Amino acid sequence: MITLYHCDGARSFRPLWMLEEMGLAYELKMLPFPPRVLAKEYLAINPLGTIPFMIDGETKMTESSGICHYLGTRHGPTPLVVGLDEPAYGAFLNWMYFSDATLTFPQTLVLRYSQLEPEERRSPQVAGDYAKWFLGRLRAVENATGSSEWLCAGRFTAADIVNGYALRLAESLGLSRDFGPNVAAYWARLQARDAYKRAVAAERQAGVEQNVTPRIRA
Repeated sequence: MITLYHCDGARSFRPLWMLEEMGLAYELKMLPFPPRVLAKEYLAINPLGTIPFMIDGETKMTESSGICHYLGTRHGPTPLVVGLDEPAYGAFLNWMYFSDATLTFPQTLVLRYSQLEPEERRSPQVAGDYAKWFLGRLRAVENATGSSEWLCAGRFTAADIVNGYALRLAESLGLSRDFGPNVAAYWARLQARDAYKRAVAAERQAGVEQNVTPRIRA
């Protein structure tokens, strides 16, 4: 049984969505955000105190996009992963890394300096500057989805899951109002997927059952 530690709305939603797309059995453990502050016992499990943390037998992982790639290759085969022999393999890997290194990174600073820091340490300028950074980098997704429903290989893949999470986070931060038309349509397609809906429902149900209050969203 795969175990996934998750916070409501956090980047651990990526592997949760991947698990639902693949139909794999898993146990979802909800934590308050940020767990390193509000659930200090979690540090004994993951010394980094970060989310996600996945356990699959002897395998333990903390990187959300890497977990998605792992699930697709270890528990595949699945069309969610682009194979070495496919022309789009390089594009697939590029999008997988792009999701966190380029898209989610500036969003974490928007979140920190608009919501998470104490009132006296918040900075509208920092939050605004990094929101512009995110929206600038989002032009790559706007361009890619102008000619195709999905990011690569002509089909829905894990690349869409990991970058789709960045759009979910953007919506919670109030940035989706600035999506271009292609990204807005792409985000609507992602939300319409049955596995996405199941992942959202699983997140909510586990939060209720485990008495973990969702993070307040913008």
